[in-house]
Parts: sequence; C-alpha cells; structure tokens
Amino acid sequence: MTTRLYLITPPQLVPAAFADALARALDAGDVACVQLRLKDVSDDAIRRAADALRPVAQQRGVAFLMNDRPDLALATGCDGVHVGQQDASYAEARRRLGAERIVGVTCHESRHLAIEAAEAGADYVAFGAFFPSATKEAKHRADPEILRWWSELMTVPSVAIGGITPENCAPLVAAGADFLAVISAVWNHPEGPAAGVKAFVSAIAAADGADEQGQGQNP
Repeated sequence: MTTRLYLITPPQLVPAAFADALARALDAGDVACVQLRLKDVSDDAIRRAADALRPVAQQRGVAFLMNDRPDLALATGCDGVHVGQQDASYAEARRRLGAERIVGVTCHESRHLAIEAAEAGADYVAFGAFFPSATKEAKHRADPEILRWWSELMTVPSVAIGGITPENCAPLVAAGADFLAVISAVWNHPEGPAAGVKAFVSAIAAADGADEQGQGQNP
C-alpha cells in the first residue's frame, strides 16, 4: 500500500478563509483524511469550523475526522474521530459513533497500547512523535522501527505523526507507515498549502520507488 497524506488542521483558523486553503490543498494531490483539531475553543466554534470544512473534504472523497470529541463528530456529520490517551476512550467513541464510522487512537511509542487498540477494533493506530514538532511539544518520541514492526505484524493501518516534512519522511515511508499526519509542513509551506501537498506526494513517490528498488536488490 502506498503511503498517503493525513492532514491535520492548524491550531487556529478562520473557517471561511481556511476552507479555501483546504480546497486548494486537497485539489493538489492525494490526501486520504483531514482531521479538525482545535484546542481551547468553544463547542460552537468547533461546530462552525466543522460545518465549513467537512463538505470541502467529503465532496472530494476525503474522510473528515474530529479530534477528541466523539459527541461533536456525531453531531456535525464527521466520518469519524481521533482519540488520544487522555481524551474520550476508544470504547466511548465506538459506542457513540457505531461500527460504520472511523475511530483512530493515539498510541505514542507504545506497542502495548497499539495492540490493545487494534484488538478493541480501532480503524488505525497513530505512532509518534518521530521528529520535533513546531505545533506541539512531544512528550513521546517514536522510532521508525515501530512502523516496520507493526506493518509486518498487523493489518490495522498505522499513522506516523510529529514534525514530518517532505525532507524527512522517507524513512517512515520505507518503514511501512500507511499515513503521514502533517500540519505545519503543508499549511506553513512558503509557497502555500497546495505546494506543500505536492512536495509530499513527490517525496512519498520517491521513497516508495527507492524502497521497491532496494527490495528488488535483496531477494
């Protein structure tokens, strides 16, 4: 499976203006998922953002997830929710959202947490942070080897997160990450979000090609 992009919204945004940036980003290349992650804002602000951004993603066949809040994910018609270890539990999220919607779980650098989440029925597990992040100070650091271990052991997809850029993503792609979760490297790209997505698409393709060549040389 080719590694795909998983975009997370920036920490602050103006929904109407950001909807245009999101549309440009999604039109620029393959994106699997968009996660709305707004902290320290009101529920109404989250609802307004979801109402503005969800159609942009869903009209393009891109899954739209809510961070932390299964209740708001359900209320605003999201495709699912992402929960951390300090957020709503996986069990609560699944109970609220049912079997059809996506529930993903943060597992940091823990093999144990990832196996627990997968066995409970999580749709994906997220590992990280792999690199220092400009968006969020990482309390956990993961090694690409955990992605390799996971991809060889499990069929549940993995998401890599934390400071990922087009320049440093190759080891994560080679290790078997199904998705790269990205914030700053797309939204703060000097040439705009569309250029950020294009840079990732090119970097993933190059890393996939290098990995396939390497496998061919080692029968």
